[in-house]
Amino acid sequence: MVVALWLFWRAHVDLGLNWSITLEMRKNHELVVHGVYRHIRHPMYAAIFLFALAQGFLLQNWLAGWAGLVTVALLYLIRTPREEKMMCEFFGDSYSDYMKRTGRLFPRF
Repeated sequence: MVVALWLFWRAHVDLGLNWSITLEMRKNHELVVHGVYRHIRHPMYAAIFLFALAQGFLLQNWLAGWAGLVTVALLYLIRTPREEKMMCEFFGDSYSDYMKRTGRLFPRF
């Protein structure tokens, strides 16, 4: 849980004003490739997955405990392809190159 909290916080700090709750590109939007984004394209989703795993292990009710993981997985599977398509359209080859050198949820070695 501590790792999830740190990763979620760090991802927000690294994004700065580029973060948005909705899928939209803003004026002066920049491709962030520093901090945790140097290694992982979706550190916030990675953090939320870690939260869901921690919840599953911490709650005694198996249904309530692991339901969060199912919900996060659905959100990730539906939203991530749309986000990456939008980023490819906006940033072009810069984002394509970034995708080649980073992992979605885990660092690529």
